[in-house]
Amino acid sequence: MIVYPAIDLQGGRAVRLLRGDKDSATVYNDDPVAQARAFRDAGFSWLHVVDLDGAFAGSPENAEAVRAITRGVDLPIQLGGGMRELDTVAGWLETGVRRVILGTAALKDPELVRAACARFPGRIAVGLDARDGMVAAEGWAEVSDVPVADLAARFADAGVAALVHTDVGRDGALTGLNIEATRALARAVDVPVIASGGVAGVEDLHAVRAAEADGVAGVIVGRALYDGRLTPADALAAEAGEG
Repeated sequence: MIVYPAIDLQGGRAVRLLRGDKDSATVYNDDPVAQARAFRDAGFSWLHVVDLDGAFAGSPENAEAVRAITRGVDLPIQLGGGMRELDTVAGWLETGVRRVILGTAALKDPELVRAACARFPGRIAVGLDARDGMVAAEGWAEVSDVPVADLAARFADAGVAALVHTDVGRDGALTGLNIEATRALARAVDVPVIASGGVAGVEDLHAVRAAEADGVAGVIVGRALYDGRLTPADALAAEAGEG
């Protein structure tokens, strides 16, 4: 299991939203590079970075901040938000980002996902953002009539490195992961699944660790770390199977 501390970018700052509402941002750090370094210094092995403005706009909006993070921190980074073109994906993967997450594109342009996987094996993840089990897109502002499991199945043979499953209704709310839905998705497809949305404390991380046999390979943590409900030490102990 890998614990991915999250840096969500809005207006060049590290923020957290509540349930994907772009008007609900809480600013946690005006300097995202300093935040990234704090996570690195705490001992985390990956960073999860999202261009929130880009997710709503459909194109990168916080590119300067992302580039600063890639230059300033020697950790692998998975990046999502506003990826709609293969050239955009290629640009980030060729300039320091380890893995790109395609969310809206997976729903609306599945051939882009397949082309990206073919060109960059092992470096493309699919973001499955769910509202009541249905795929949400365009920064979660739109909800489709496509079940999450159905969209995941479309990419089972595409060479996707991971599926990032986010329960939008829990994201940033500190109400606990929807671990059962995440486990069900992981059992349904032969692709590692990363859990996201609602982590409230170390118990959620232990639940993810217990689901590894089902194919749940990691968890993204945001507000719980920023608010101090989960300490980096406890998160890393859970990652290591301790506690």
